[in-house]
Amino acid sequence: MEDEQEPLVLHTSAHFKALGHPLRHRMVNVLRRRPATMSELTAALGSTKGTIGYHVRVLREAGLIRLTETRQVRGGTEQCFALVRTAFKLDDQAGAEFLFRAALAEMLPARPGGPEHTRLRHLWLTPDEVRTLADRLDAFAHETGGSGAEPYGLLLSLYRADIPALP
Repeated sequence: MEDEQEPLVLHTSAHFKALGHPLRHRMVNVLRRRPATMSELTAALGSTKGTIGYHVRVLREAGLIRLTETRQVRGGTEQCFALVRTAFKLDDQAGAEFLFRAALAEMLPARPGGPEHTRLRHLWLTPDEVRTLADRLDAFAHETGGSGAEPYGLLLSLYRADIPALP
């Protein structure tokens, strides 16, 4: 059995198609918190059971979520779904464009006076400093919030920039 703590590497067209739809992307984010039933997903996402059922099927067929439990309720069967892995990561061949589009799709406007902001900064680092920074950012991104925490997106992209050097 595969280690569920290791990120699932996204590399197939089915993965990207499944996550490319805004509702499915939001569904995955809801399931990051905990497994959920169809009814819970329908309520959380403000959609219909038929729509949620369709998108759950697409995510299951892509291998991103799995059925974790079924139980009988009021003469019907209730299904509970969870992510197949706690985290996903892009195949090295996949572009960052997918992540930027996903972040833009879920980004809410900043609140007046709020801490939300998007900035582009350039750093000049040695290879050792790059590794240290990447490790620190990864550790920070895996910390969890306490009670009353609100969801925030953190799109980290540490990349070599195409900035020419002056002679």
